[in-house]
This record gives sequence, C-alpha cells and structure tokens, in this order.
Amino acid sequence: MELDYKDKVALVTGAAFGIGKATAIAFAKKGAKVVVVDWVEAKETLEAIEKEGGEALFLKCDMSKEEDIKMMVDKTIEKYGKLDVAFNNAGIEGLTGITHECTNDNWHKVISVNLTGVWHCMKHQIAQMLKQGKGAIVNNASIAGLVGFPGVPAYVASKHAVIGLTKNAALEYGKLGIRVNVVCPGVIKTPMIDRFTGEDKEVEKQFVSMKPIGRLGEPEEVAEAVLWLCSEGSSFVTGHSLTVDGGWVAQ
Repeated sequence: MELDYKDKVALVTGAAFGIGKATAIAFAKKGAKVVVVDWVEAKETLEAIEKEGGEALFLKCDMSKEEDIKMMVDKTIEKYGKLDVAFNNAGIEGLTGITHECTNDNWHKVISVNLTGVWHCMKHQIAQMLKQGKGAIVNNASIAGLVGFPGVPAYVASKHAVIGLTKNAALEYGKLGIRVNVVCPGVIKTPMIDRFTGEDKEVEKQFVSMKPIGRLGEPEEVAEAVLWLCSEGSSFVTGHSLTVDGGWVAQ
C-alpha cells in the first residue's frame, strides 16, 4: 500500500537521531510537512529532508518541561495551521542498575521524559486535534513495555505505562476522530543501543542471538510501522501495541 502524506503536517519528537530521525525523513519522503523536535540540534535530519525536497520546521524542546511542549504545538499551529499526525518518540534509557540501586534522581528523570513527557505531548496534541475533528497519534514504547529487562527499572516502568496511557486515550477519543496507537520496537541500531552495549560487538552478538529473525532492526523499519499506523490504511486500528522486534517477544 502506497502511503501519501501530501498536505499533511506531521510532528516527530526525538527526531535528531535513530528512530525519530528515520521517521521524520520518511514522513517528508511521503509529502508531509514535518515538525522536527529534539533537545539538541537536528542538523542531519533537516539536511536529509531538504535533500528529499521536503519542508521542515525545527523546534528545540525539553520533554521534561510542559511549557516547552505546549510551545511545540503552538508553534506548529502558528506555522502550518494544523496538526494531522504526531509521533511521540523522545525518550531516554537512564542509568543502569537493578531496582534497589536505582537512584531517586534517575527514576524521576526517566519518568519525567518517557512518561510525563508523552502525557504532556498527548495533552496538547489532542486538544488541537479535537478542534480539527480528527488526528492520529503514535507513541513509542519498547518491548521493554511488554516484558522486563533487568537493570533498567525506571525505563521498563515508563514504557509499560506509555502502553497503558495509549490504550486509555484510544478509548477516550476514538469516537471523536482521534486514533492513538503505540509501537514497541525491539533492539534497533540506534545511538541508544550503542550506549547500552558500549558498542561492544560481543554484547551486540548476544542481542542478535536472541532475535528469531537473526539480526538487529533498522530505524527505517520502525518508521514504516509508524507511518502505517498514522495513515488512513489503519483507520480501524486504535489502542493497539504494534511490536516491531524481529520476533523477540514471540519466544
């Protein structure tokens, strides 16, 4: 199925690297005007969109601050007049350490970005979409939102909660024209995974050995799933958790 986002406005958080970057570029390739959001400059993403002949607006935003998130939506409407789809992708893994060793600071930092940040994004995105009478939102969880991963308790808790929040919003706004879904990527080749593995090839091989498909995922493969969930092709899909994990949780 050919996806077409011509005349659509798409907002992507955490768009400077990895899955967010790949998704922002994918939206642009399909004709969308893309709002590229991150707390650092997203030069490579913007250059790639420009190379594709696309249009983008960069907004610097701290996902732990609601005032930044409100500004993000306000600036989108100021520039483009609407918000058709949003991919709430920004997240951090936090420090490693088992549950009783997780510090209060680490816990609150991870939750503030990964969970509260997603809630604030939805809060302001949905308010705008209600005015329009329609919209689609995809949140980024993880397979860590479906199963446990020892050593990152705050991350796992935040991602499980994002799935619950997504389901709740889907029930609340389904009859009002807004669909809300979530993707659950497995181990994908991103800077986050490089940090987690320390770029150790032996650790990476261990992850590969746990994948029934026999390799790590590519950011572009997750992007394709996001674009489908945001499209009219998935018009009867809401409240769904779509795993893009090479079969990891099927084992």
